[in-house]
Amino acid sequence: MELDVSIESPWPAGIDWADLAQRVLEALQEVAPELANPRLTASVLFTSDQEVRVLNREWRAKDKPTNVLSFPMLSRAELLELAADGAPEMLGDIALAHDTCAREAAEKNVLFDEHASHLIVHGLLHLAGHDHEISDAEADAMEALETKALAILGIADPYGGAT
Repeated sequence: MELDVSIESPWPAGIDWADLAQRVLEALQEVAPELANPRLTASVLFTSDQEVRVLNREWRAKDKPTNVLSFPMLSRAELLELAADGAPEMLGDIALAHDTCAREAAEKNVLFDEHASHLIVHGLLHLAGHDHEISDAEADAMEALETKALAILGIADPYGGAT
């Protein structure tokens, strides 16, 4: 999968966000191999809370920012059936809200870039058709994939379990 990364203010320039997103994707592909399909593309937008609020209001009828939004363009079944050969296929888009991410990282007492990594994993899993809101079993499965991918990156379990 190829990522198209866009970084807008206020995301700090001191971190290579495109490289971070690529490393997160590579770790996630180890636990969710369906995301390793070379035909796939996805976009990652690092943006402001204001922009995420606009997107959230427009697409989800929720007039508030949130940490990450996911906009899948393939169903889970379409993703799993996608042959490795052929034209590029857009998996979808994710958008991360800077201030919400920074606030949550501070509240959880974790590094900002590590929390952003978790949100990228979470968003990409949503693009892959995982949905923690469907059932407790699906939430547990999604959290397990997140935890495994983050462990590959050396990031502690964000849900507090043993790694």
